[in-house]
Amino acid sequence: MELLTGSSCKLWKNMLPQERLKKFNTVGNLWVYILSLLKKNQTHAWLFQSLIEKKFGFKPGRITAYRVLYRLEKNGFVKSKIKERRRIYQITKKGEKELELAKKFYKEISKKIN
Repeated sequence: MELLTGSSCKLWKNMLPQERLKKFNTVGNLWVYILSLLKKNQTHAWLFQSLIEKKFGFKPGRITAYRVLYRLEKNGFVKSKIKERRRIYQITKKGEKELELAKKFYKEISKKIN
């Protein structure tokens, strides 16, 4: 998570609690949604924006998805290959384990607040 400073901090302070919750659990944790999609199918980076909007109901910035994919690949959670001049991403075993940990975390939080 990036440190919030200056004008970014003011934006977050002016958000209602529900808005902050949605922001942190959607765009703020985009990696969960990307890994979830990759668990089902390999795909091109440029498709993530529309796939996420269709399946999860929010639209991340196109560049944001690329940045997240870069970090996921750098840390071994996804891997990519060039196919027909396009980079195709797929989840790794390490990524599958991380996704399962995220699901477990959200289930535990849901149980605790219910």
